[in-house]
Amino acid sequence: MDRLRIDKWLWAARFYKTRTLAAEEIGKNRVQINGEVAKASREVKAGDLVGMRVGGGVDRIVRVRGLSGQRGPAPVAQQLYEETPESLAAQAAAREQRRMGSEPALSIVQGRPTKRDRRELDQARHVDWDKRWSASLDPDED
Repeated sequence: MDRLRIDKWLWAARFYKTRTLAAEEIGKNRVQINGEVAKASREVKAGDLVGMRVGGGVDRIVRVRGLSGQRGPAPVAQQLYEETPESLAAQAAAREQRRMGSEPALSIVQGRPTKRDRRELDQARHVDWDKRWSASLDPDED
């Protein structure tokens, strides 16, 4: 076997859980072969560069080392490709970015009020609105 459909190879190399998912990602133009957008029926051969977006939005670029028409265990699947150094560096940078990212809870401006905020809200509700000064005109003063 010297050529194999790209959707089948991506499934066999364990980049996608099913061939259908692989074909959908190819249909969304998220897979390239040698820099060109691929179609699901495009055949891949040893030595081709395959670029894809898998998982958390990180682009991966791998060189095809072998072909397999059936899905095997992960150690066998990892022998079907070799990751490029640029791709490994991009993954490491994305991993570091996620690790150093800000805490999502710190960006919340509104949420449950604190005990102090709650007391201030309760006091504001009990204000006698008739005794407050208002800029509106009374209809009797014409």
